[in-house]
Amino acid sequence: MSAPLIVLVGPMGVGKSTVGQLLAERLGVGYRDTDEDIVSAQGRAIAEIFVDEGESAFRALEKESVRTALAGHDGVLALGGGAVLDADTRGLLAGQRVVYLSMDVEEAVRRTGLNAARPLLAINPRKQWRELMEARRSLYEEVATVVVATDGRTPEEVTRAVLDAVELKEA
Repeated sequence: MSAPLIVLVGPMGVGKSTVGQLLAERLGVGYRDTDEDIVSAQGRAIAEIFVDEGESAFRALEKESVRTALAGHDGVLALGGGAVLDADTRGLLAGQRVVYLSMDVEEAVRRTGLNAARPLLAINPRKQWRELMEARRSLYEEVATVVVATDGRTPEEVTRAVLDAVELKEA
């Protein structure tokens, strides 16, 4: 059974996909994103799943997607922002090399514009983001092996900080 080399967690818009792809390139391994897996399997955007079936239906798909990816991917794996909400998922992350990419609300606004494509941020995005982070920060910290702040850093700088933090050498 394989396990990911690095698992990235953190809020939406923190750069898990961008940094994950850079890490995979530098380490000479594959990259996988559980949100992309869900979109591919369902043939529709995550926002559509939320609207059509609700958050609980999406979370069930997400839980299965994470379980499958953790068991079958040996490269860099990025999880959706809410994946850590599930206790079973947090249990599966125990013993993994998990990097929590963190950022503050001002950085989130700057990066994402907190746009409507984020279904959980459709109304009063700044307030919603703060509330999501209050609910999730301790969960990200619980599963993390290391925390890497992304505020004011380029994706390349974050990638280097992650490699240094987990003490992995580039391929």
